[in-house]
Amino acid sequence: MTDLFHALGIADAATGGSLSVLSPIDGAEIGRVRPTDPAAMPGLIARAQEAFRHWREVPAPRRGELVRLFGEELRAAKAELGALVTLEAGKITSEGLGEVQEMIDICDFAVGLSRQLYGLTIASERPGHRMMETWHPMGPCAVISAFNFPVAVWSWNAALALVCGNPVIWKPSEKTPLTALASMAIFGRALARFGDAPEGLAQLVMGGPEIGEALVLSPEVPIVSATGSTRMGRIVGPKVAARFGRPILELGGNNAMIVAPSADLDMAVRAIVFSAVGTAGQRCTSLRRLIVHHSVREELVGRLVKAYASLKIGDPRADGTLVGPLIDAASRDRMVAALDRARAKGGTVHGGKPVEGVPGGAYIQPALVEMPAQTGVVCEETFAPILYVMGYETLDEAIALQNAVPQGLSSCIFTLNLREAEAFVSAAGSDCGIANVNIGPSGAEIGGAFGGEKDTGGGRESGSDAWRGYMRRQTNTINWSAALPLAQGVRFDI
Repeated sequence: MTDLFHALGIADAATGGSLSVLSPIDGAEIGRVRPTDPAAMPGLIARAQEAFRHWREVPAPRRGELVRLFGEELRAAKAELGALVTLEAGKITSEGLGEVQEMIDICDFAVGLSRQLYGLTIASERPGHRMMETWHPMGPCAVISAFNFPVAVWSWNAALALVCGNPVIWKPSEKTPLTALASMAIFGRALARFGDAPEGLAQLVMGGPEIGEALVLSPEVPIVSATGSTRMGRIVGPKVAARFGRPILELGGNNAMIVAPSADLDMAVRAIVFSAVGTAGQRCTSLRRLIVHHSVREELVGRLVKAYASLKIGDPRADGTLVGPLIDAASRDRMVAALDRARAKGGTVHGGKPVEGVPGGAYIQPALVEMPAQTGVVCEETFAPILYVMGYETLDEAIALQNAVPQGLSSCIFTLNLREAEAFVSAAGSDCGIANVNIGPSGAEIGGAFGGEKDTGGGRESGSDAWRGYMRRQTNTINWSAALPLAQGVRFDI
């Protein structure tokens, strides 16, 4: 562990502080970091504002060069940073490495974007006039991230914010500060190579709610991207909106898969197992509800019970492990309580028992729960590997069941019927921000905008035109004639 910290350049920062960091793998303390003094927050925000005044004048392709260098540094440090993600967040090795690859991918995307911050040219109704849109930087962007993707979510926001001309202030989860320190150390190497970036362009703050509150309430932080629970979003969103800031909220998910009679069940089983148990069910896009046509339900459940029984659960660093620990004992307790509620409503639980023989850590079997109906516990998101199974007869019934939860992040259908697939992605189909056909709800790619509706918060990050969330739109009308006609035929002669 000490060698890993030295390789990442955080050996000094990871020791000597008052905030203890525990690995979910075995519950051992792996570091102690220094939290940010709340009294220092106004000064840190002022530094970001000063950096903004310089950075907004730097041409966007030059800003993209910094992000390109960051991507290079991430490639060089991928193995070490991925290992730290596994150590601190409990992800299996391939998922830890995959998260760093997401960081690399968004850097590549943002570099290209730095030459494509396009506005429109719009036809003017007045002769001798040109109308157009211009997109400008907004100012410091706060990123409040969660433990389950301790570095990728920051990079989605930071890469876009930086090429759009905005400084970034990052508050990571108190459960995963070491990966944040390492990411900033890697970014620092890119800054050194870049050469002329302003101080305060990318800052890291750590601590409890008072640190986040300072970012949420400050009018000098026009953008606040917050990832976490719906409960957190109900606090952050109104406070940012009250000062007319721009919240980008990525909140809870309660994602469903519909399995139609024509579905390729071999594909469906593979997609279900990864989507439901990957990251120990601690993805916002994890599969939590399985809505299966009655004609294939019995066969599919039997195959899933067999697949679940074959999963290797344990130390995520070990070869062959597919399910690591939950982040802490409190998460395990919430999972056990949810299963008890499901049983009380007539649910039949397969799995869901604590794993014996694994020292420390909150290890528990993923649970498959056959439910007679979509009860209250099914409509809630339990951030753990619980998959509720329900039946349906008609596609309309299945879509209505899928949409009848507060969350609206990700969704999918497995079908070989073209009409069913098209109905699912139509306006009358899934009400989620992500709707897939013959692929699970998790594992979103960088190229598409990521986010969801309803209690998921409505935010969009990463690809497509999500960059617009980090800029302000300005409409310009330029009169190149010698006349001064008014719009809509208005006359005002003097």
